Amino acid sequence: MKNLAIESSKEIIREALLQCRALTLELFASIDPEIFCPQAHPEFSPVGWHLGHIAFIESSWILQHLAGLPPMLPQYRRLWTADGLPKEERQNLPPIDVIYDYLNTVRERVLAYLETAPVEKEEKLWHWLVQHESHHNETVSFILSLHACNGKNVTSLVTSQVTKAANSLSPIENDFQTSEMVEIPAGEFEMGSNEVYALDCERLAHRFHLDSYWIDPYPVTCGQYRQFMEAGGYQQRELWSDAGWKWLEANEANEVSRPLYWSDSTDWDDCPVCGVSWYEADAYARFVGKRLPSEAEWEKAASWDARTGTKRLYPWGTDEPSAKTCNHSNSVGHVSPVNVCPDGQSAYGCFDMLGNVWEWTDSWFEGYEGFESFPYTGFSQLYFDRQHRVLRGGSWASRRWVLRCSARNWYNPWVRQILAGFRCAR
Repeated sequence: MKNLAIESSKEIIREALLQCRALTLELFASIDPEIFCPQAHPEFSPVGWHLGHIAFIESSWILQHLAGLPPMLPQYRRLWTADGLPKEERQNLPPIDVIYDYLNTVRERVLAYLETAPVEKEEKLWHWLVQHESHHNETVSFILSLHACNGKNVTSLVTSQVTKAANSLSPIENDFQTSEMVEIPAGEFEMGSNEVYALDCERLAHRFHLDSYWIDPYPVTCGQYRQFMEAGGYQQRELWSDAGWKWLEANEANEVSRPLYWSDSTDWDDCPVCGVSWYEADAYARFVGKRLPSEAEWEKAASWDARTGTKRLYPWGTDEPSAKTCNHSNSVGHVSPVNVCPDGQSAYGCFDMLGNVWEWTDSWFEGYEGFESFPYTGFSQLYFDRQHRVLRGGSWASRRWVLRCSARNWYNPWVRQILAGFRCAR
């Protein structure tokens, strides 16, 4: 029975590696070579760098760390490692065919090693590897969105709220814009995860008590955010935190008066607002007399089934994400109406909690009790600095391997290039 379990785990890992890589190659296949090397924004590496970095990490952790093989292309180590060259220097990439050959050769050797690998001892690292590639797929997606904002000709997979036809969106008919908030009764729930695929920042699972609170059933939409803009929300000092107002003043030259990914067309009013900083989300919440939820409040509303007293892997249950439950994995290529996936609602009746847009919370990113770094300190512990806010839920570009109610993301509160929106609580 043990051998059967090991072979089953190997097959699951092998299929995840192959499926994730196919999606990576599909994403890069439609990228214009002219935007492979240049940066779209000073804070982010070129898309081509991410492809080489994916291969480098796979080679480092599987072929070197586990299999004990020598490094491949050691002359490029400083280029591909995350703490090597400054981002602007990562534009000096090897020829594209060299990068693809590196990617393919590493993968061939990794799959060969998997055949005899002691996966019962290494399974957590294999699952981490698939998620690492998935995270970089999403980063590439929003970098392509930034190129589109800069007027570059990129790909049909890019978020392009200005050019996508409204008739490609199919909202469910209901009055969700004025939907009442959902009440979450006081009580304990299980937060975090101990599953083998859980990342270090999701561990350890623990019981957490919350007083009763209310939360929006949907993320804030463009139509709702438009009211904030038209009421002069970006000019009203009283709506902004001290740090938020300083950020706004410092970015006055950049004309921060709307979300980064924004269209003036009302065709997008049913879609979640996307491309806002934490400061903007916080100001909007004040505008409507609410606040941002804590990450615990978000996770309970997404995952807890009070009727059975159990935690759900996904808001809707245990079935893997699909087009019926959430907008994810570049299947649409942009945001979709917040009520377009009714099968994805949580036990409490909250919608759109996975996919579409990441959602800012009011929580600082820090470790849970019993936290242990994996596979290295710099992966998440480095960011326990009270300078990063937690985001939850995933986006339209998130791969299924990173989507679950316990997953956590983190960014500085001034970052708005990521595919982020929010919902409110009180």
